[in-house]
Amino acid sequence: MSFSLFAEPATVSRSEFTSDFLKTTLSSALRILTRYIVFDLLKVFLLTLTCMTAFLFVLLAGKLAVENGLGLVPIVRALPYILPQAMQFAVPGTMLLATVIVYGRIAASNEIVAVKSMGIMPLTLVWPTLILATLVSFGAVVLNDVAVSWGRGGQQRVLLESLEEIVYGRLRTARSYSDKRFKVSVRRVEGRRLIQPTVSIYEAGDEQPTTITADEAEFRTDLANETVWFQCTNAEYEGKGNSKLHIPGDYEYTMPLDEISGGKAGKRKPSQFSLREIGPSKREQVALIDRLEQEMTAEAGHLLMTGRMFELSQENWQAKQVALKSASGKLHRLNTEPHRRWANGFSCLCFVLIGAPMAIRLRHGEIWGSFFACFLPILLVYYPMLAGSLKSAKDGVLPPQAVWLGNIVLALWGIWLLRRVIRF
Repeated sequence: MSFSLFAEPATVSRSEFTSDFLKTTLSSALRILTRYIVFDLLKVFLLTLTCMTAFLFVLLAGKLAVENGLGLVPIVRALPYILPQAMQFAVPGTMLLATVIVYGRIAASNEIVAVKSMGIMPLTLVWPTLILATLVSFGAVVLNDVAVSWGRGGQQRVLLESLEEIVYGRLRTARSYSDKRFKVSVRRVEGRRLIQPTVSIYEAGDEQPTTITADEAEFRTDLANETVWFQCTNAEYEGKGNSKLHIPGDYEYTMPLDEISGGKAGKRKPSQFSLREIGPSKREQVALIDRLEQEMTAEAGHLLMTGRMFELSQENWQAKQVALKSASGKLHRLNTEPHRRWANGFSCLCFVLIGAPMAIRLRHGEIWGSFFACFLPILLVYYPMLAGSLKSAKDGVLPPQAVWLGNIVLALWGIWLLRRVIRF
């Protein structure tokens, strides 16, 4: 028997070496292609978002200035509050456009065909974009929350602080200013003097306004006390029932700021609450509804026991029913609001689910054709469904979760398109 001093070297077959080499090459190529897609998508998304946000930013600022007659200084103060609103509208459309551009370019250069020829499923190239779209969707939810709570509130504060400028600006140019519950017209304006003004104040539920006419007047706001007042000279006051009163000399008429600002200085709407405020507000509203129902039940029982059932049809009882209906409606809106913001935010992910497979299927590199092929059904189906389900949920007809109906339809459509791409 003979022994060798050296062990025989291990042998590797050519087929095993080739298989390992191909796997390593495919893995490396896939990582490179994934990084390329992600970086290209981020580059296109950020560039397009900047351009679209700038366009909407200028559009919203001009709209605010024209509708309210704001000068340069108030508009500059309102600009930080307009930015979240502009981005809120820009992000979903920008995400769709960036997806269509990147995947349309990949498909047009036959990179999808090359990947499939290597045995790699096209879905592998879509997963990184879906993950990125999910992260963007979370950011869009935060952006929606900031836009409606901080942005709109800030714009309203700027409008209230600039109310004198707005009113005098309208009176100088159009000789009249009107709001939901307030209207004033003048013959002319001399500095801060309103010559021959006519002021009409419409109270809730009254068709006939309270009217004040004077030789001249001056308009002032007191933000600290949330009031506005007119300093009138030789005024004629006409109230309810055509009652008239002549007030010679100086007369000061004061009213709450809420009456002239259309409710902007009063209670906020549920759509203006931040997400962290909605939970406590819902608990307060539930407690208010329980208290109103208990009071109405106790009063109804007392009236039935004392034989005064006719009072159940009187104005006092009807006012309590209106208050209960209003409280229930506010609770429905509070329940719906979180779902609305999350559904709006995750529309970014739904748009990508449609944009990526649609751009791959068209394969012609026609960016705008692919974009409108995706966006037109979204415009005709998604947004009407969102608006309809949102209104029904706020009215209590549908549960708050119905706001997600449009997102579900888009997601199912996108999954169907992805399956077609995989089989193609």
